Amino acid sequence: MTTATTSLKVQCNVHFQQKRYGRKQMTVGEAPAPAPVPLGRVPRISRLMALAIRFENLLAAGDVSDYAELARLGHVTRARVTQICNLLNLAPDIQEALLFLPAVEEGRDAVKEWQVRPVAATPDWREQRRMWRRLVS
Repeated sequence: MTTATTSLKVQCNVHFQQKRYGRKQMTVGEAPAPAPVPLGRVPRISRLMALAIRFENLLAAGDVSDYAELARLGHVTRARVTQICNLLNLAPDIQEALLFLPAVEEGRDAVKEWQVRPVAATPDWREQRRMWRRLVS
């Protein structure tokens, strides 16, 4: 009696995924492409504008009672919370422009919060727009 042996080869792509507590798990298939690294960083004034909108939503929902509570939670002064929330006095198109400023790839931010304060302190939106155009030009 003669036995013939045949060789069988199975080929499969696998990759390892990082799981909780540093554990690795083998997964069948190609490794996913790494997430693209964003170039630059979000300007500080854009982050502050988003924070002002968040503060307004927290106050409207009743999650916090006043600026003093926001200051306590954020470990800042009430004056600083007021400065941030004053950005809400800007015309809506200026607020949008602040939120969508281009990323800063190197160096300092083009628009700083202290430069925007006088614009936000002006009650007339037409005058605010004039001041904004001068600031960004």
